[in-house]
Amino acid sequence: MTRARVAHLFTGEILESAVAVHRGRIVGFGPREAVETLDLEGRILAPGLIDGHVHLESSMVTPGEFARAVVPRGTTTVVADPHEFANVCGMDGVEFVRRGNEVSPLEIQVMLPSCVPATGMETSGARLEARDLEGAFALEHVLGLGEVMNFPGVLQADEPVLAKLRAAFGRPVDGHAPGLSGPDLHAYVAAGIGSDHECTTSEEALEKLRAGMHLMLREGSVTRDLEALAPVVNARTVDRCMLVTDDREPEDLLEEGHMDFLIRKAVGLGVPPLQALGMATLNPARYFGLKGLGAIAPGYQADLVVCNDLRDFCADLVFKRGRLVARGGEPLWERQAQDAGALSNRVHLAALDSDVLEIPARGSRIRVIELVPDQIVTRQVLLEPKVVEGRVVSDPERDLLRLAVLERHHGTGRIGLGMARGFGLRRGALASTVAHDSHNLAVVGVEEADLRLAIAELQRLGGGLVAVAEGEVLARLPLPVAGLVCDRPLAEVREAIRALHDAARSMGCRLPRPFMSLAFLALAVVPALKLTDRGLVDVEAFRLVDLFMP
Repeated sequence: MTRARVAHLFTGEILESAVAVHRGRIVGFGPREAVETLDLEGRILAPGLIDGHVHLESSMVTPGEFARAVVPRGTTTVVADPHEFANVCGMDGVEFVRRGNEVSPLEIQVMLPSCVPATGMETSGARLEARDLEGAFALEHVLGLGEVMNFPGVLQADEPVLAKLRAAFGRPVDGHAPGLSGPDLHAYVAAGIGSDHECTTSEEALEKLRAGMHLMLREGSVTRDLEALAPVVNARTVDRCMLVTDDREPEDLLEEGHMDFLIRKAVGLGVPPLQALGMATLNPARYFGLKGLGAIAPGYQADLVVCNDLRDFCADLVFKRGRLVARGGEPLWERQAQDAGALSNRVHLAALDSDVLEIPARGSRIRVIELVPDQIVTRQVLLEPKVVEGRVVSDPERDLLRLAVLERHHGTGRIGLGMARGFGLRRGALASTVAHDSHNLAVVGVEEADLRLAIAELQRLGGGLVAVAEGEVLARLPLPVAGLVCDRPLAEVREAIRALHDAARSMGCRLPRPFMSLAFLALAVVPALKLTDRGLVDVEAFRLVDLFMP
């Protein structure tokens, strides 16, 4: 490659030179005899981008389809935590993600899920103990232990949790500790946990940096923390900071982008361009021990991106191991299907009795899950319910809606019932088999008949998202692979989601992404109040609580 303006991350310089590549590796800088030359005409040559923490499942497509969306934008490596697949399908789900390396040029490195299930207060499709993970650490493309969401288990020295940490000794271990502070944070870090992506304020981020953690600045679809955390990045802290996406939906991947979008946003928030680039390349490579990735230097893998400007980062050419794999935002490889047989047929609901969704009134105040805009945390509020004929019912005038989580892996018939506020639905129901982290079936709505119809439709589809109103299915997205993703192109999935969002708005919903918000109402490791198939969870107390106050 000649006349390249090379982004040298080790020195913080951009210098014009030729770059020689042979057999997928960078040979060095300066003029060389070459079989083939490419004149970059003064454009920037940057390392391939690395997403240090992503759940591929949130794209709702297979790993191969995800690659077709992100590689043309400059992402050449991702560090995936497949705990969504694993909570449904166990190690079969991990293998499905790992085998994604076979169908595209995207390099998928894996962090083994640490919390399957995430807590003992929900029912998952599988259970992974330390003995299940020990042998898998030796597999190709496996780096370490994924986010340790069960921070109470760490603090309480829960033996199964500690056994997983011991099994991962010497490898990267990611954290998940929203709001953890003081001695509890110190104990969590001392257990061997090296990173956190749950910071939402600069104060929290600085405390975790002082404690020696690596900071992952997240910009996902629902949780967008980059603006709040960018002020923490400076010349002293930047080497321990990474940009990560965590969860990004199809519309954002296609319209905003992937890591390229995070670089642009970071630069727009005042982070110097070369520092922003390093946070998406060299820093994650160093943290995860990805030798030969993250920089342009002799012996490094020739994962390269050509762009015109780092301030407005937009990939023109993308190379993986020296091979051109994308040009002008389009992939240059043929689409390949990936066998998902072991992940199919994963919705097993018990028959619904006539009264299982009813909530008999047992008091004058109930605990209500209140959504927080643009966050996956919720509030716990105490309200008087609307009661009709001795039963608690939805009250759309006060934005109080019935919420249910149905166990869908083993057909137990277990159902958790509660109330939610923040959706704004005036009629109908929304339902999903994407419900973090155990991915049972979650449904929220006004009329019981619509709740039942939504549940029945998801069972018929074998998983997915659905919006129903007044006895009619208004929109649907089948997700037959583990009830989490489908094998369709990302653009088709985006259109289906847009139809679902339009349907939700027609029903009065005021949330921009109601299905993502619904999915996180079952996440029992993020404060404050959540609902699983076993009931309401007070996350801060880390225990099940009654819907009705004493």
